[in-house]
Amino acid sequence: MADPVGLVAQRIAVAFAKVGGQKAVGIDTAVRQSDRADAQVNGSLALAKVMGATPRDIAVKVLEVAELQDICSSTEVAGPGFINLTFANEFLARELVVASGSEKLGVASTPTSRRVVIDYSAPNVAKEMHVGHLRSTVIGDALVRMLMFVGNTVVRENHVGDWGTPFGMLIEHLIDSGEVNAAKELSIGDLDSFYRSARKKFDESEEFQKRARTRVVALQGGDAETLRLWKLLVAESTRYFQTIYETLGVLLQDSDVMGESAYNSLLPKVVERLGKLKMLTTSDGADVVFPDGFTNRENQPLPLIIRKTDGGYNYATSDLACVIDRVERLGASLLLYVVGAPQAQHLQMVSAVAKQAGWLQAPREMVHVAFGNVLGADRKMLKTRSGDTIKLDALLTEAVERAAAAVAQKNPELSADKQSEISRIVGIGAVKYADLSTDRIKDYTFDWDRMLSFDGNTSPYLQYAHARICSIFRRANIERQSVRNVTPIIEHTAERELAMRVLQFDSAFWDTLDKYSPHRLCTYLYDLASCFSSFYEQCSVLKADTDDQRNSRLMLCDLTARVMQAGLGVLGIEAPEQM
Repeated sequence: MADPVGLVAQRIAVAFAKVGGQKAVGIDTAVRQSDRADAQVNGSLALAKVMGATPRDIAVKVLEVAELQDICSSTEVAGPGFINLTFANEFLARELVVASGSEKLGVASTPTSRRVVIDYSAPNVAKEMHVGHLRSTVIGDALVRMLMFVGNTVVRENHVGDWGTPFGMLIEHLIDSGEVNAAKELSIGDLDSFYRSARKKFDESEEFQKRARTRVVALQGGDAETLRLWKLLVAESTRYFQTIYETLGVLLQDSDVMGESAYNSLLPKVVERLGKLKMLTTSDGADVVFPDGFTNRENQPLPLIIRKTDGGYNYATSDLACVIDRVERLGASLLLYVVGAPQAQHLQMVSAVAKQAGWLQAPREMVHVAFGNVLGADRKMLKTRSGDTIKLDALLTEAVERAAAAVAQKNPELSADKQSEISRIVGIGAVKYADLSTDRIKDYTFDWDRMLSFDGNTSPYLQYAHARICSIFRRANIERQSVRNVTPIIEHTAERELAMRVLQFDSAFWDTLDKYSPHRLCTYLYDLASCFSSFYEQCSVLKADTDDQRNSRLMLCDLTARVMQAGLGVLGIEAPEQM
């Protein structure tokens, strides 16, 4: 099954090739949705120019050879040569049956499965996750689910900050606090307090600074006792991260953590390999690479620093090590980095150097999935009233609490346990959907009232629409599976519009995935829910005129609910059957 527009596009493309031969190469034969018919083709105008014919003559010839009889109920050439297409109701009905019987509800599997490594979330050890980690985690999780849904092999990599000079002061503070007390403090998620205490000591005590710097040297040198203490810090932090991921409902596990420390042994090899390729240049005592096309404000070549003047390594060294590891050890053909937009130039330079070094050769590619910020009502970075960054666990707790009030008001008859479960689903879903439904490149304003509203393009609206459909079957005491083999009867305009919208799941899914932009799928799901609402208002389901019409409309209801559930599911959002 394919979106009807996609299916007819294949035949139109073949028809243009038959009419124009080589002259049709490069001609835009796209089939687009239209207000004048179900779809429109504009390519006749361009082909007519290169063939020295009139667009109307080209359009007529295309329709003569396009073999659309089993798809379209009518075709016409309009205006200067536009081709208008109207799909046959019988064709739409057949495609709905195919979609209903397919595992992915009509979404095509990838023609070539890829091994994808996706780098996302990336909190720091001994620091609490805050609202700034939300977008990377939520967008990354949605892309993981979508890539897997169509048959790719996905490796999740949580590039946790677990190495570097701060760990000298953190380990020394751990020793001062006592391992048991420190572990207790970290285990309850009070990581920020632990970090601030260590930082305060470092800023106020020269003796502590010396101990911390000595400890860093011991850590980098592989001292066994220092490594044991470092592992305790990492383990407690990772345990805390996992509680957040479970609350948020994302797929990340402890086994997905690939911290900065994992690449330590590769850092000297990055320098060595770049040196052998004669790509390294000494600039102000540092080893750098000057990738082509990058300049500073003075229009001077911009360096990517590989090894600093003191012999230490930089973020670029670690990121290049990541590329080598992900390509050579993991065999990835696609590297996705769900990282904030400010890192764009850095990642572009890393990609350029990796390509120049031959580590990232086609068809392998590195893609930066950039995103904007989460803003408060004042259009500034979202913070607490005291000016602190909002902690992610506090944000999620508040979301569930606010959802509980809305759910209790919406359906007070539900049991306490059921209300609690649905409050969690609605609250977490609302936070995730508010993020995902915004074009990821843009900043968005965090608004509790809007995101928890049961009206508009929100998760609660979609979840409620899904539950509303499920309630139709409960009221009628009908098993949903019983109507899945029914061939629907498409007669009413609202039935037709809903059928067309359901069948667009495939194209909406792939449009979203091709652009790594979850907001596109959100828009489709909102349009689908709105379309169903219109259908339900205009077409009586349980009180249909005949049994055949009733079963037909029930089949449409069931398929719509399944598409909504699947669409929300790949976004990482649950769709309850009752609200």
